[in-house]
Amino acid sequence: MKKIIIAIDGNSGCGKSTTAKEVARRLGYAYVDSGAMYRSVALYFLDHGIDHLNSEQVNTALEKIDIGFQVGTNGRSETFLNGKNVEGSIRDMRVSDHVSKVSTVPAIRRAMVALQRKMGSDRGIVMDGRDIGTVVYPDAELKIFLTASLEVRAKRRQAELAASGKDVVLGDIESNLSDRDHADSTRAESPLKKAEGAVEIDTSDITIEQQVSQVVGLANKIIASA
Repeated sequence: MKKIIIAIDGNSGCGKSTTAKEVARRLGYAYVDSGAMYRSVALYFLDHGIDHLNSEQVNTALEKIDIGFQVGTNGRSETFLNGKNVEGSIRDMRVSDHVSKVSTVPAIRRAMVALQRKMGSDRGIVMDGRDIGTVVYPDAELKIFLTASLEVRAKRRQAELAASGKDVVLGDIESNLSDRDHADSTRAESPLKKAEGAVEIDTSDITIEQQVSQVVGLANKIIASA
C-alpha cells in the first residue's frame, strides 16, 4: 500500500499536534512535531545564553544540537534534545515567549527544514507546523490548514498548562499567542500561510475526534486511489 505525507499547518493552539499524533497512530505512520524542534532550539539557546541575532553563536550552537523523537511508555511521541527528554521543558512559557524570535532566523529554519525533510524521506509520515505544506513538503499528498479563534486557542493552552501544574493567566496566554501569530505570518523566512491545495478545517467548535476523523478520512481516500 502506498504511503503518503500528511502536512498539517496552522497557528498555535488549533490542535495541530494532538490531531497529527492521533492521525499518525491510526494510520501506523511516523509523527514529527516541527514546532517541538524549534522549541528545542529555543530552550538550548536560553539555557546556554545564545544570542539568536549573533550569526556566529547561532551557527556554532546548531552544530551542537541534536533533536529526535521517541515513543514514551505512555505511547506518546516525546521530544529529545541531545539525548535528554525535554517534552515538558519546551512547553514552558519562557520558551513560548522566545520561540518566535528563534524561528525567524534563516539559518535555524534552514537547519530544521533539512532535518524535517530527512525524517520524511521514506514518506508514511504526519508532520505538523507552520510551513510544512508550503516549504518543507510542498509535494505532500494531503495538506491540512487548521484554524480556530484566539479565545478558544488560549483556553486550550491554559488547560494544557494547568494539566502540567502550571497556572498561567488567560490574558497572558492570549497576548503570547497573538504576538506569535503576528511573528509567524509576517516573518520573511517561510511565513505561515495556507498552502495551495490545502483543506481548511476550523476547529473552534469541533472535537479532536471530529477533526482527526476528517483528516483520516481524507487520507484514506488518497491512499485508496493511489
